[in-house]
Amino acid sequence: MVKLNKIYTKTGDDGTTGLAAGPRRLKHDLRVESYGTVDETNSAIGVARLHMSDMPEIDTMLMRIQNDLFDLGADLSTPETDEPLPYEPLRITDHQVEGLEHDIDLLNADLEPLKSFVLPAGNAASAHLHLARTIARRAERLMVALSREQGERVSPAALKYVNRLSDLLFVAARYANDKGRGDVLWVPGKNR
Repeated sequence: MVKLNKIYTKTGDDGTTGLAAGPRRLKHDLRVESYGTVDETNSAIGVARLHMSDMPEIDTMLMRIQNDLFDLGADLSTPETDEPLPYEPLRITDHQVEGLEHDIDLLNADLEPLKSFVLPAGNAASAHLHLARTIARRAERLMVALSREQGERVSPAALKYVNRLSDLLFVAARYANDKGRGDVLWVPGKNR
């Protein structure tokens, strides 16, 4: 159970922040950048949800994803170590990855086939979903970089989750654009 009594603690005034297990890291540390960008993705999804009033099926998916992204943040803020923790850390699971795959397949079944790359445009819902997608891709790049750092670990399920998330956001953006019929397609060399 999370309990927040005081929002400011002043402990971060020195440019550090505490991880869930207690150790402090610089605020520009790659692990902190990773879970911070996951949080940014979550916020962008929250803005996209403002445009889902006529798409309750996508809104339900996004609400579940927002909760999963807090799980992902908890996973990333509790580095795996060889030392046991006094509690069971929250980790992303393969079941959560499979949930994204199910939703991707469900949405993609109704989409017009792609004939070109899609520009991040269309209606407001689609544009916001594309923005969330690009932020998720940045989170993924940071998490992969973190996983390659000596002494750092990122679970395979967490990496799969963030990769599938950007796929889902792409498909959801197309779905929000009248199931792909409203997609704005890239025309190579159009303005030469």
